[in-house]
Amino acid sequence: MAKEKIEKNVSIKNKRASFEYYFIDHFTAGIMLQGTEIKSIRQGKVNLTDAYCLFMDEALYIRQMNISKYNEGTYYNHDPLRDRKLLLTKKELKKLQEKLKDQGLTIVPTRLFISDRGFAKLDIALAKGKKLYDKRESIKEKDVKRSMERE
Repeated sequence: MAKEKIEKNVSIKNKRASFEYYFIDHFTAGIMLQGTEIKSIRQGKVNLTDAYCLFMDEALYIRQMNISKYNEGTYYNHDPLRDRKLLLTKKELKKLQEKLKDQGLTIVPTRLFISDRGFAKLDIALAKGKKLYDKRESIKEKDVKRSMERE
């Protein structure tokens, strides 16, 4: 069996989030992981597209973040879609809870990366959903930008 490449610098972006939401405020959070999850992250086997964050018992958790099972793992392998606790300071958690009381705001993950010290970190953003006409404008702006770069 050929081993897959384990990278030191991993940066997985949630491109769909920037299309679906306006970002109001950004935070960087640590993640509580189980044994084989960090190895799968280093292989780049993470899907952030359907993930979202919510508060449970005064703590922030991320749901629907799919970290695929590690190929070399045995029965110690992790559950790919389990809820994972995010590590933020009390001040940041309180700030997020206060802002979430506003109508139409949510917390979405924007990027998963490995820090210089080797820890998995998650960039999250307090976001407000875009309307359909806002999405159309985003598509037009991307097309104009792309055509300008070609010329």
